[in-house]
Amino acid sequence: MGEQAFFIAILSSAVIAGTPILLAALGELVTERAGILNLGVEGMMLIGAVCGFMAAIVTGNSWLGMAAAMVAGGVMGLIHAVLTVSLRANQVVSGLALTLFGAGLSGYLGKAYIGIPVEQPFRSLALPLLSEIHFLGPVLFRHDVLVYLSWLLVLALWFFLKRTRPGLYLQAIGENPGAADSLGVNVFFLRYFYVVVGGMLCGAGGAYLSLASAPSWLENMTAGRGWIAVALVIFALWKPGRALVGSYLFGGIDALGFHLQAAGVHVSHFFLQMLPYLFTITVLTVVMARRGGRLAAPGALGLPYDREER
Repeated sequence: MGEQAFFIAILSSAVIAGTPILLAALGELVTERAGILNLGVEGMMLIGAVCGFMAAIVTGNSWLGMAAAMVAGGVMGLIHAVLTVSLRANQVVSGLALTLFGAGLSGYLGKAYIGIPVEQPFRSLALPLLSEIHFLGPVLFRHDVLVYLSWLLVLALWFFLKRTRPGLYLQAIGENPGAADSLGVNVFFLRYFYVVVGGMLCGAGGAYLSLASAPSWLENMTAGRGWIAVALVIFALWKPGRALVGSYLFGGIDALGFHLQAAGVHVSHFFLQMLPYLFTITVLTVVMARRGGRLAAPGALGLPYDREER
């Protein structure tokens, strides 16, 4: 394999490996912008992966599988919202509980589906003209439709946050819910809504794994990608565009290990598996150091809101 072909293969794989992280990170970004910390991303992705896979097998339609995954992720988000918004439970504890619950339930539900292939997984769709561009064509424009939709989602979320009144409301309930409430913004409803939407995107990220990138079901197939998505939101400083770049960076590190092995480079398999997580720790350390330990997190992130204490 030539040097250029090697880099094209890595970069193309980075897009594929980064897409489930991107979808989950956007879900976490929306949730945290609303002031709710969600550490249940890994569990939501697993539930989305198994429910999407099961629905695709039963119906023979991967789009219905993706819809089922988003519904399942939304239900997980609803549970988190009930616990953290209505009952004002500790958000860290609630998220960790959902991760453990999602891991156990997905393993139980998917036990009978291990080894069964998806009849019609999401396949690559080369975009006319764009896919023929030298170097960029095979890297960016020869992927499945979900990759292209994820780009549109990033653009839509950026526009929503920066250019629309509902987007300003979302930022307000995450920064100062008391002030937003005093202006007539329904803090409780919006927090419920965005936590559920965040859960749906996490479910979609999980389903991308089982229906597109590796169309099959394996127990714990997310392999920590949910935790990377949580860390990525910090790296991205709660901005959708940076989340896109960060997702592909993490995806590239993940893909690099596979391609080094395929190229016959003798590196420990365990070291290659560690690379994405080592990179995550390094990036977070650098980001924290550059910002003096201060981040641009929403002001009320992780804090329950009680109207009576306003």
